[in-house]
Amino acid sequence: MTTDRIDDPVLARMLQRWHQCVATKDMSALSDLLHQDVVFRSPVAHTPYPGAQVTQLILSTVIEVFEDFTYHRSFVAEDSRSVVLEFSAKVSGRQLKGIDMIRIDDDGRIVEFEVMVRPLSGLQALAEQMAARLAAYL
Repeated sequence: MTTDRIDDPVLARMLQRWHQCVATKDMSALSDLLHQDVVFRSPVAHTPYPGAQVTQLILSTVIEVFEDFTYHRSFVAEDSRSVVLEFSAKVSGRQLKGIDMIRIDDDGRIVEFEVMVRPLSGLQALAEQMAARLAAYL
């Protein structure tokens, strides 16, 4: 997915770095991308997860759980501080589709990251894999 059609340089730079992390499965650069008070909203948890450390742990884990992860489209809000990224992946043989809704601050740091996933069978497979890997931490 390219970011060359995004007019706002702050959002374009953040997305370029995010897509690099995903493509290489190297989430070490997230420490520079995440605001210290970022809030992560999971598709399986009612309560949001606050903070950069837990958000980095979740994103670093999920990128290992997803198979054949691909972004397809992006939708940018008028203020250029929010973007929705549509994706598909497999988890434990289950196909899923989803969106990442990301909001950044004026410095390009992610302040909100919310994920939605469908269908239910894919969401359940994702929840099982994430719980198995993160139960001791969350």
